Amino acid sequence: MKKNLVFSLSLLAAASLLAASPKDDVTSAASALANQPNYSWRTTVQNASGSFRRGPTDGKTEKDGYTILSITFNDNTIETVIKGTNCAIKTADNGWESAAEVEQDSGGGGFNPSLAVAYMISTYKTPAVEAGTLAAQTQALTAGTNGISGDLTTEGAKGLLTFRRGPNSTGPTVTNPKGSVTFWITDGKLSKFQVHVTGTLSFNGNDRDVDRTTTTEIKDVGATKIEVADDAKKKLE
Repeated sequence: MKKNLVFSLSLLAAASLLAASPKDDVTSAASALANQPNYSWRTTVQNASGSFRRGPTDGKTEKDGYTILSITFNDNTIETVIKGTNCAIKTADNGWESAAEVEQDSGGGGFNPSLAVAYMISTYKTPAVEAGTLAAQTQALTAGTNGISGDLTTEGAKGLLTFRRGPNSTGPTVTNPKGSVTFWITDGKLSKFQVHVTGTLSFNGNDRDVDRTTTTEIKDVGATKIEVADDAKKKLE
């Protein structure tokens, strides 16, 4: 009887290990990162077309607390603080403003980096959350010598190519969207992920081919220090 019990438990343990999939591993690693008290990251974007230069985004977040971003567009660096659904953005002219206050400024018809950030922040996800979403949007994931990789669904790739230019904008029309993603896991936690998307965007009668690679590297897990300016906190109330 005892031998049979041990044998049965061994079979259950083996079945459990066999049931785990690369997608399960990524989901668990993303969850493990999200449950850390804090972490930092850097996201870099490469556009093969070279038509738009977006610099790196440096971020910090704490569990159930603040998320701080430093976002670079061309030669402009915009500081942002997020808590819950509220966001504060530091502008060159007016200091810290809420996202709603920034959106009231049209930028005089030209490119307004603060306004672009305000629109982007409305759908922003921290890396742990984004990785979980990406994993769910893959057709399948396969573990290899260089991470865990897979192709995105058509809808998943399309969502990454779509952007919003204003509160009443429906965004561009996207054709032939394709994408892939690779995840890296260290000590059971997500440490890096890279997304590659291609497609054609049609906006106001103009077509633009996109070939973009976005890489996010996580660091300082559990050792990230977050300080928020009092003026920014007031805009989050």
